[in-house]
Amino acid sequence: MGAVDPPVTAVREAVARALAEDLTPLGDISAALLPPGITAEGRLAARQPGVLAGTACATEAFRQIDPAVEVVWSCTDGDGVAAGQVVGTVRGPLGAILTAERTALNFLCHLSGVASLTRRFVDALAAAGSELRVWDTRKTTPGLRALEKAAVRAGGGANHRGNLSEWVMLKDNHLTVVDLGEAVAAARRWHPAKAVHVECDSHAKVLDALSAGCDAILLDNMGPDEARRCVAAAEAHADATGGRRPLIELSGGITLETVAGYADVGADLVSSGSLTISAPVLDLGLDLD
Repeated sequence: MGAVDPPVTAVREAVARALAEDLTPLGDISAALLPPGITAEGRLAARQPGVLAGTACATEAFRQIDPAVEVVWSCTDGDGVAAGQVVGTVRGPLGAILTAERTALNFLCHLSGVASLTRRFVDALAAAGSELRVWDTRKTTPGLRALEKAAVRAGGGANHRGNLSEWVMLKDNHLTVVDLGEAVAAARRWHPAKAVHVECDSHAKVLDALSAGCDAILLDNMGPDEARRCVAAAEAHADATGGRRPLIELSGGITLETVAGYADVGADLVSSGSLTISAPVLDLGLDLD
């Protein structure tokens, strides 16, 4: 499997749930009216330019309906596609193709939309000469996180933590009832191998996080000037202590239109929930011959 591919189990389970929505309780009563033995061939094509993702889910949808359906891809996840471009072909029993069509396209269009929006963020930063990496968040469609995070990778982005067990992340709501320094110390005792990430919405809180010895800092809802000041504080702290500067993430209210303004603040990552919860679908369709 390539780096952008989602886990096989996640693909199978997500497709099975989606097909169950369509086939419960009586199956495809429209396709059942077709004469038996009819086969067909169709082309999966992009209606607009973007980045392809979700091919594994589309293939799996056809496979679960009928393994006799053959799907051959001429593009892979992460490839840029042009309007009108054929990205794959489908051959097999007509009824099975029609039954699986909408489920396959739902996954393909949604995940390609995630990849396409991610690529636009990546391209905007590259055009600004920035080495900032684009990160996703846990703001994902319930049950589809692994698939959407794979789509972010297909678009050239990187994945933040996949679930609540991966990193210790102390956000503002945690810190309303616990002291920051005490929380970081407790995290070190209980989970010494886990990174400790602290959300900061002010320069003063960044200084507290640095003093507590966190591994990563999320600069939340800051403009470029304030973010630059906080990065400078982190650099100065590392120089003064002889340690390594924490990883610095920018997040909160950063859009495709504004992300280039953060290109030179000195942070490592920029994250946006919009990649997975607000990406418009990429229009793809299936045309039968």
